[in-house]
Amino acid sequence: MLLTTLQTLLLPLVGLLLFLAVWNGVAKSIDTSLGQFPGPAQVWTQTLTLIDEHSAQREKAEAFYERQEQRNAARVAQDPTYEPKVRPFTGAPTFFDQIWTSLYTVMIGFLIASVIAVPVGIVCGLSKSAYTAINPLIQLFKPVSPLAWLPLVTMVVSALYVSDDPMFSKSFVTSAFTVSLCCLWPTLINTAVGVSNIEKDLVNVSRVLRLKPLTHLTKIVLPASIPMIFTGLRLSLGIGWMVLIAAEMLAQNPGLGKFVWDEFQNGSSESLARIMVAVLTIGAIGFVLDRLMLSLQRKVSWDKNSVLR
Repeated sequence: MLLTTLQTLLLPLVGLLLFLAVWNGVAKSIDTSLGQFPGPAQVWTQTLTLIDEHSAQREKAEAFYERQEQRNAARVAQDPTYEPKVRPFTGAPTFFDQIWTSLYTVMIGFLIASVIAVPVGIVCGLSKSAYTAINPLIQLFKPVSPLAWLPLVTMVVSALYVSDDPMFSKSFVTSAFTVSLCCLWPTLINTAVGVSNIEKDLVNVSRVLRLKPLTHLTKIVLPASIPMIFTGLRLSLGIGWMVLIAAEMLAQNPGLGKFVWDEFQNGSSESLARIMVAVLTIGAIGFVLDRLMLSLQRKVSWDKNSVLR
């Protein structure tokens, strides 16, 4: 038991240290138009710089709102009928603001895709006719790149999402629906496969007990197909995260993708290190999202002894 625990802790650490050593050695031999490729030390320095920039921007925002409160209080004191107005802080979004924007966008796009994919997948798994009808559409749209979807989604959103006071910005809606279109298919396919491969014994039990369709779905179909459904959800979330970054870079929508593109266009000696910070952050967030989905699968799965990775 102790040996297994040590292996679980030490092996990832050894792999990480080996990666850092190789990265540091290779970086020293690569010279670019913006200078030497950043190693771990330079990336760490820029990470601290980005944290400091975020803190400084938050302090500016707090001071901005504090000044507004003081001015509004003075105006109200002079004229009790005056209605105070609070203007939003318009400073440039920080690296951490961009992270939150991307996370929020990908989760909305992923939820939209899941709400569509899981029910359609269940229908396809239960009905061969439905699967036969929908499968050509799946195979047709599944390979389409997000770079192909993005212009179409942008034009459709611009044409249909017209409002004087929109709840969401057009850039957010465009990115979210692009994510949905691209991460829809793994969940749909895996759900259909999981439902169609339910053990015959379970189906026979349902028939013997004469379970109603809804009871059959909730007591037999869903519990038995949970592993495959979550496999699809994990794949979809990973694909959605990759798609979002590409969409933000191409469309210049707010988020981590725009941060990477802006730094690339900036072309300063620090840009490569800041891009590497973003790249590592994107990877770390993708890993955390996958682990969260895995934890959720463990909680809802009936088989608590199954090996989940």
